[in-house]
Amino acid sequence: MFIFVRFFAWLLAAAVTFATLGPPGLRPHSDLGQDGEHALAFILVGLAFGLAYRNHRWAVAAIAVVLIGVLELMQFWAPGRHARLEDFLVDAGTACIGFALAAVADWIVTRLRASSTVTSEGPAE
Repeated sequence: MFIFVRFFAWLLAAAVTFATLGPPGLRPHSDLGQDGEHALAFILVGLAFGLAYRNHRWAVAAIAVVLIGVLELMQFWAPGRHARLEDFLVDAGTACIGFALAAVADWIVTRLRASSTVTSEGPAE
């Protein structure tokens, strides 16, 4: 299961990297607007990496923020692209929200497993 989640996280990161640095005409567009598209993409990235690397979530989140900054700076050399502080703030902030959502999901699953273990044991006789 974790191999699939890690594969999906890296595939998503590759897609976001292509959308960020690739030709503007090949970038997907939606009705969310630029900030909305960025927010959705990076929440999904944060959530995917937060679930894929749950034992190292803080370190992976910190590395993700640094790499998001590097990705934004790389746009200086990508034709037709521009680096903006606002994009970095939206991208890094929403990725951190994704990591937080992954932590909440882990917490809920842990609580549900603990309560189902207690109820499945039944009353002691």
